[in-house]
Amino acid sequence: MTDGISRVVARMQQRLDELPAEFDHRRIFLSTYLRTTQAVGVAIEQARFEDAEWVEEWDVKFAELYLDAHDAAQNAARPWRLAFDAPADLPPLLHVLLGINAHVNYDLPQALLAVISDEDFTDPQLMERRRRDHERIDGVLAQRVAAEDNALGGARSLLDRVLTPLNRLSSQRFLRESRQKVWHNTAELQRARLEGPTAYANRLAELELLSAAKIADLLRPGQVLLRLAITGFGVTLPPPA
Repeated sequence: MTDGISRVVARMQQRLDELPAEFDHRRIFLSTYLRTTQAVGVAIEQARFEDAEWVEEWDVKFAELYLDAHDAAQNAARPWRLAFDAPADLPPLLHVLLGINAHVNYDLPQALLAVISDEDFTDPQLMERRRRDHERIDGVLAQRVAAEDNALGGARSLLDRVLTPLNRLSSQRFLRESRQKVWHNTAELQRARLEGPTAYANRLAELELLSAAKIADLLRPGQVLLRLAITGFGVTLPPPA
């Protein structure tokens, strides 16, 4: 793996090693995310992106936002507080989905803005390259779906195991769908950034509320992945008021 990815993976491993027993349920998402970050690092080494240096910078920034939330815990943004405070005895799959929701819907637009300047947004060709690399991440994540599903297999119910093929298809769909919405939300936040700190803070607060509401939906009883295949996973910032 690249130096940047290796360093952030080491930081994740440190959090795993130091996680107190009472927070063992948080280990589920963190372990999944660590393996996914390693997979992105391998994809970068395999030259699967148009701008490998940019993807590495972006992925490291993305991971750092999670690590900041993990370390802050009760002082983190509301989506993360809800994910961290979810009952420990929830199915492992649901703990993974809660973490994905907070991280993709809330953190990912911020990570993209951290590595795409306002000037970059005025360059259509550059932004098209950024968008393509953003979408290529889906290929990396889709390849992880089956492996992560197998990793959770021992803790799933018989019905979950019977529905596994449908669950995997649903996973791939909501990953793709949520990333399309992330690109939209990134553009909305960038427009607010141009207006100034207050406008940006207001739009980010909207995104925080939408992401938290999606977590509440995930906590409802039922087959979560099948429901998400119908209702969708990502959140969409509405036009500014």
